[in-house]
Amino acid sequence: MVSEKALLQIVYVSSLTPGVEIDPTAMLAKARRNNGRDGITGMLFADGKRFLQAMEGPLEKVEATLARIQSDPRHRAMVVLSRRTIAEREFGPWEMAHYDRAGHGDFADRVRNLTQSAAPAVRATIEGFVALRTEARS
Repeated sequence: MVSEKALLQIVYVSSLTPGVEIDPTAMLAKARRNNGRDGITGMLFADGKRFLQAMEGPLEKVEATLARIQSDPRHRAMVVLSRRTIAEREFGPWEMAHYDRAGHGDFADRVRNLTQSAAPAVRATIEGFVALRTEARS
């Protein structure tokens, strides 16, 4: 079992490299497999152009995951918005929030539900980003 001591939480935003397409289903399956193996939880918002991810877990595993994402050619312009040590997980089980215009209201509710235990600044960052991205695509 993964120790709940010295958990690291990182929130980052990045853009999809122009001309690159992703398969959200395959991306979700791989993220779930890797994160389950590494004891990482959090949430990932992907709208086809931008990524916003909050991930938390053992320090060395979160650092390795961030390094892997930074070297992934599908990501560009990555900015770490928040990096902090947490005493306990704020996001619970891994989720992937994938925006679908048809379910806009349901999507906003899902994001609020996923962020309800997050620190106020983290929650505001994620909810604000998602609101801007979903409004821009509506």
